[in-house]
Amino acid sequence: MPSQAPADLLPSAIDRAGSPVCVGLDPVIEQLPESIRTHHHEPLPAIAEFCRGVIKAIRGAAPAVKFQSACFERYGGKGVSLLEELSAEAAAAGLYVIWDAKRGDIGISSQHYAAAARRMHAHAVTLSGYLGSAAIAPFLEHGMSVFVLVRTSNPEGDAVQLPELADGRMICELMADQAAALGASHIGRHGLSALGAVVGATKAAQGAALRRRMPDQIFLIPGYGAQGGRPEDIRAMLRSQGSTPGTRGVLVTSSRAIIYAPPTGDESWTDAVRRAAVAMAGEILGVVQQTTAAPE
Repeated sequence: MPSQAPADLLPSAIDRAGSPVCVGLDPVIEQLPESIRTHHHEPLPAIAEFCRGVIKAIRGAAPAVKFQSACFERYGGKGVSLLEELSAEAAAAGLYVIWDAKRGDIGISSQHYAAAARRMHAHAVTLSGYLGSAAIAPFLEHGMSVFVLVRTSNPEGDAVQLPELADGRMICELMADQAAALGASHIGRHGLSALGAVVGATKAAQGAALRRRMPDQIFLIPGYGAQGGRPEDIRAMLRSQGSTPGTRGVLVTSSRAIIYAPPTGDESWTDAVRRAAVAMAGEILGVVQQTTAAPE
């Protein structure tokens, strides 16, 4: 990618690809294509071949890829080394790389985690902001973007994210306000901050309200499609200021529905992956374009 401010990398990547779609790479050995599993006797070579196939298949169809760190860390040092290699290859292929590691520790530990994320060739990382700004700032200082957990798609998150505070805000709204405040000093030329937020498509009841609290944040949105998220849920989270797909403030992510898409007819598994990525990109672009954006 050309040299740009961290906040501008993702909007530019989305506009080049044409749709705000992110493909999640969550490789599970038992779910890989049979041809790969039978060709390799060890998990990591199979995962490596699979991930490289997905990266090649989605190039030009999706602007971003999100590596689920846990799927690699479970294999120890060799798994982490593979993650580093694949992240570098994805970045070299022109993809925006998100390291889905959900970090978030005190400042000195976050300094180390931020250095690790840069080593992984990641452009962005997912974080928990529960320990406050010191858990987030080191990543921004290392020239990265961040997606802070605000309203997650898992049902168990409701117990923590929905309780009300003494001032009437829900905890997820507190997190949104903190993200907006900290991100205000990291806004790029597209009007978007390097500090974004994870907001699940399945939690649309708060989506529009969270957008009002975070007008300059990019929402990383899991839970679309098979998990229950609908086009109207994405529509409620769009920025009114945006005039291109990259400035509407959303990045919709899908993992299993794309990387494990079943082939039809004579399709190879990589053809099926690309078909699924292209189909989702078209669907999300339709959602983005259906809503009239106010001129910036």
